[in-house]
Formats: sequence, structure tokens, C-alpha cells
Amino acid sequence: MRRLAGKVAIVTGASAGIGRATALKFAAEGAMVVVGARRHSELQSLVSEIESLGGVAAMVAGDVAEEDYARTLVETAFARFGGLDVAFNNAGTIGEAGPSEIVSKQGFEKALSVNLTASFIAARTQIPRMAASGGGSVIFTCTIVGSSFGIPGTVAYAASKSGLVGLTQTLATEYGPKNIRVNAILPGAIETSMYHEMNDTPDKQSFMVNMSALKRLGRPEELAGAALFLASDDSTFVTGNTMLVDGGATITRT
Repeated sequence: MRRLAGKVAIVTGASAGIGRATALKFAAEGAMVVVGARRHSELQSLVSEIESLGGVAAMVAGDVAEEDYARTLVETAFARFGGLDVAFNNAGTIGEAGPSEIVSKQGFEKALSVNLTASFIAARTQIPRMAASGGGSVIFTCTIVGSSFGIPGTVAYAASKSGLVGLTQTLATEYGPKNIRVNAILPGAIETSMYHEMNDTPDKQSFMVNMSALKRLGRPEELAGAALFLASDDSTFVTGNTMLVDGGATITRT
């Protein structure tokens, strides 16, 4: 039996990387998926691929930092598929990088807006509709950077993403009585365009690979598997959790 059969899911940041892999995984497991990202053509391609594999999907292109976009995603889920059971709030940005003394206030606030505030707005929009229908699962994409250890030059990214840990835990306690589960995934180094943007030299890439106990990068499909667990009924007693999916980077000292 498919693990998300009959469920309706939103996946943001779905045009590439972890979001794209997760949308494909959710659809393969029976979910009706609303995919969101800024890039219209990439979303069209994703929807076509899902449909070619026998899945069901709809797309809404837009910017997660805009409050109206969060509402449009939810309204699309209800209008097209009749409800909302799962929301994977995955969209994010590296933000302005470099030594903290030269990171601008505007650059720092942009990272907060996309990575943290947009996730709050999304959840605030999604949760009441889920609760009215009997419950659901909200999932955020955080990172090990900032929550487990620091990496120089990532102050905006680390601060904005680590804030999601507090958001996850607070929402989980507030809405647990309404059968809303709220969890976060904390990836390590994953083979995505964002990874290569952050690690743009052989030395940086070697450092990140060697941080892992498995001595390799993760694949977006491996993160999708973790998201599927948190979205499905396999995790009905899991909430407020920050799940490490980091290849053992946080425990490796060799």
C-alpha cells in the first residue's frame, strides 16, 4: 500500500533539489501534490513528470516571502484536491554570505524573510485548515549549520535556519492537541545547486565530504525519504522533532 494514498500535500522549493525529489516521492506514494517555487518552467516540467508516472499534481509559481502566496498554495490544495494533510515548507536561500562584519542588514533580513518568516507565515496559513479537517503534518527544512555547529561566512543562513528549530518546537506544543504534528529535517551536505553555491572550491568540497561519517554527499532522494516518514502515518507519535539527516556529520571527529 502506498504510504500517502489519498493525502494532499504542498511542497515548496520544488523546482530543484530536495523539494523536487520530495514532490516526486510523495506523488509516487499516492499523494496529490501542489508544488511551489519561483521558476514557472521548472514547475511545469515537474508536474509533467509526475503525471507521466501516473501521479497527480498542480503547480503554483511564486515567492514564499509573499503572504498572499502562502494563501494561494493552500487554496489551490483545497480547490483542486479537496483538502490539505501535509505541508513540506522546504523553500530557502543561502542569503548574503561572507564574514559577519561585512554582511549587510538588508542581506541578513532577506535570509530571515525567506527562511524563517516565510515558514512561519506558511505554517500559520496551513495549520488552521489542517486542524479543521482533523489534523496533519507540517515539515520544515532546517540545517545542521547553526543548530549543531558554526561554519564561517554563513551568519545569515545559520541564524535564519536555526530559528526554524524554535518555530518547530513551539508549533508542535501549541497544535499537538489538534492533531497537528510539526517536525523539521536537518540536512548535512546534500548534492544540490545550493551546496555547490556554498562550496565553490575543491578544498571546501573536500572538507564537507570528510565531515560526514559516510564520507560522501547525501542525495536529495535520501532527504525525500526522511520527509516521507514524517509525512506518513509511520510517524504518528513523532512531533517537535529535529531529525538529523546528515550522514553522521554532527558526530564525526575524524
